[in-house]
Amino acid sequence: MDSSEPMEQGEPGEQGVRDDAGPRPEDEPGSGVVTAFGRQLKLLRVRAGLERPEFGKLVGYAGQSVASFEQGRRIPPPRFIDRADEVLDAGGVLKALKEEVGRAQYPAFFRDMARLEAEAVELCAYDTHVVKGLLQTEEYTRALLAMRRPLLDEETIELRVAARLARQEIFNRWPAPLLSFVLEETVLRRPLGGKAVLRGQLEQLLLIGQKRNVEIQVMPLDREDNAGVDGPFTVITRKGGEHLTYMEVQGRSSLLTDREEVRLAAARYGIIRSQALTPRETLGFVEKLLGEL
Repeated sequence: MDSSEPMEQGEPGEQGVRDDAGPRPEDEPGSGVVTAFGRQLKLLRVRAGLERPEFGKLVGYAGQSVASFEQGRRIPPPRFIDRADEVLDAGGVLKALKEEVGRAQYPAFFRDMARLEAEAVELCAYDTHVVKGLLQTEEYTRALLAMRRPLLDEETIELRVAARLARQEIFNRWPAPLLSFVLEETVLRRPLGGKAVLRGQLEQLLLIGQKRNVEIQVMPLDREDNAGVDGPFTVITRKGGEHLTYMEVQGRSSLLTDREEVRLAAARYGIIRSQALTPRETLGFVEKLLGEL
């Protein structure tokens, strides 16, 4: 599964496991850093003598959207924050909050992972149920979010679709991080959202799999040995060599920082890779699946 969040017992690098029970009221839009940003925005707008409709025209947003940002009901996109800072002559005050505001667009349990993912110099992910979020098409993501129970409202779905797609900026970073993905064959055969959505997702895997810093591998159903029987996980390497392991299930996440546990997870991932199809074989396999649709 693919989501992610912060744990409150310290920064990555401490020894142990950090657990998060899932989204909490104080983590939702309308409070915390989003509310603080909204209050600051309104203060600066009023100081500049601008009404919401007038300010909205200057930044390219409707007055109603400005009201939502000020009241903490919607999370402002980065381009709005940059433009608002310039129009209101805020001197970087609003821009300074951009990273924290941006993290608020993710479910609470994924926010730490979103930051680690953006900093990673190497990322290795094994997935068993759905395509990794970093590899998902917009249509596939939207289909998955629409299936959530309890149901997500449309505004939340749109916010999370945008957030998941924004994470794919990792493929354009330089220096390019080393990215490895192993997916179970069932993931590529499951027509979540319909055959058209699956076709688009398989085509995207072919495109991303051709990037020089990316290796995608499939674990075939006919393998009699599979070191991944304990489920999905992701191993992240930060600049400086620190390794961490992220796991997620049912809206809850764990970030392993204990060196021995992380070492074992990395070793397990290496075995999984050796048991899967090679990247070249995988591209041929995906092409075969496309031909069957």
